[in-house]
Parts: sequence; structure tokens; C-alpha cells
Amino acid sequence: MTIREMQKILDAQFLYGEELADVDAEFVFSADMMSDVLAYCGKCSVLMTGLCNPQVVRTAEMLDIVCIIFVRGKMPDEHMLALAMGKGIAVLATEHYMFTACGLLYEHGLRGGA
Repeated sequence: MTIREMQKILDAQFLYGEELADVDAEFVFSADMMSDVLAYCGKCSVLMTGLCNPQVVRTAEMLDIVCIIFVRGKMPDEHMLALAMGKGIAVLATEHYMFTACGLLYEHGLRGGA
């Protein structure tokens, strides 16, 4: 599933990285604790989280994640967006709660990456 398809399914908005919209993602990992992401995230391309701080971008960078989706209407600040831009990581935001967002993506064939 491409990032663009996820964006449409989640009714999300691109905050950065629309040029990466056609990148294909096979797995998503969702968590609010970055220690869990580091410990359990396998071969994920997308990180879904409600945590909104620079550590999210730094964690995504370490794991070669190409897209971060913020749930629950969380909006990263300009510093976080600048970090993501510098690392080439797409950033999306959706109003859906994490459980709902995961369910919608699962319903459309995307699987977890743990």
C-alpha cells in the first residue's frame, strides 16, 4: 500500500513529504512509547503514533522509517517538521484514534510490522 493510499483511507493530511506519496509500505508499527518501537518494530516503513516530540523523528530515522502518521489530531511543531524534512521522512496527521486508524489500514490489507 502506498503512503497516498494510507492518506486517503485515514483522511489524513500531508504535513510534509507529498513527493513520497507513491512509496510503497508493506508494514506499519503503532506505538506511543519509542522504546517499544526500537525493541519491537521489525521491517516497518511507517510509524503511527500519538506521541508528538522530536524523539519520534529520531527513532524513525534510526529504523529507516519513511513515513510518520500522527493520530488523534496531534500536530508536530516546526522543529519536528524541519527534522523530518532533513531526514526525508513523510509526515501525515489524522483525526482518527490509533485503534481506529490501525483497523482501517488492516481492513485494507496492511499488516503490522512487529
